[in-house]
Amino acid sequence: MSRATFFEVEVLDARTKEQLCFLEKVEPHSTIGEIKSLFHKSYPQWYPARQALKLHPKGKPLKDDEVLQSLPVGTTATMYFRDLGPQFGWTMVFLAEYMGPLLAYLLFYFRVPYIYPHRYAFTYSSYSVVKLACACHTCHYAKRLIETIFVHRFSHGTLPLRTIVRNCAYYWGFSAWLAYYINHPLYTPPSYGDLQVNYALVVFVLCELGNFSIHVTLNGLRGDASKCRKFPNPTKNPFTWLFFFVSCPNYTYEIGAWVSFSIMTQCLPVALYTVLGFIQMTIWARGKHRAYSREFKDYPNLRMAIIPLIL
Repeated sequence: MSRATFFEVEVLDARTKEQLCFLEKVEPHSTIGEIKSLFHKSYPQWYPARQALKLHPKGKPLKDDEVLQSLPVGTTATMYFRDLGPQFGWTMVFLAEYMGPLLAYLLFYFRVPYIYPHRYAFTYSSYSVVKLACACHTCHYAKRLIETIFVHRFSHGTLPLRTIVRNCAYYWGFSAWLAYYINHPLYTPPSYGDLQVNYALVVFVLCELGNFSIHVTLNGLRGDASKCRKFPNPTKNPFTWLFFFVSCPNYTYEIGAWVSFSIMTQCLPVALYTVLGFIQMTIWARGKHRAYSREFKDYPNLRMAIIPLIL
């Protein structure tokens, strides 16, 4: 009878090269995730999501599903550990990112003291577009919170605290900036009055409904019990027909909502926020589009990443 072969795993600090842990009799079929769990027993303060294990101090972190025996190492493997810092789940991340803009905007809408001159404290704008803008902004982020809790399905992945702080600063800061100008006592309504506001409002509502429909469709795809991976396709819901033309219609609708909000308010900070959002979402959409194209040989050639027939 052949003797079972076990691995030995030495874990070193990536910065100081000091040995932190030496694991004996590790099964060759063990994954990096399982090795992280073994390491966690020796160092309870470094839970698996907080660990990055590498084969070289400056190399890329190994993925949790990589198998020990498939790595370019001998029966004695040396890995380098780096502390990723405190980690938080995606649900907590999105709740933090979206709750802030919702509350920040309302502070400016209700003109709490010390934001505008004292005589304007707790007063309201006489322009209907300001009230509509508040309703639209509030509904947008309320929808995002509802989707986070009831619609989205998240992996067990996490984000480090520093990334969450950076993301929150972006969302919260921009919401406060655009809210400051839209609710400012000297704010003037759009050039074409109610006509401009009403048309933009209709587009905004349609885009919000479309965005929600896409998220529900994607949630259903991820919740499919079938083991066969599929790419998203249009359903009977007309809002999902945008899948005929783009890989990420959720981003298309999101950009449409912010473009219409920019037109509705005719506010430069909103337009700038829309442009920056478009750039970031285009990067995400193109990455997803390439992934679909690589994975599925029958992926529709007509589809673009985010803008039908263009981009």
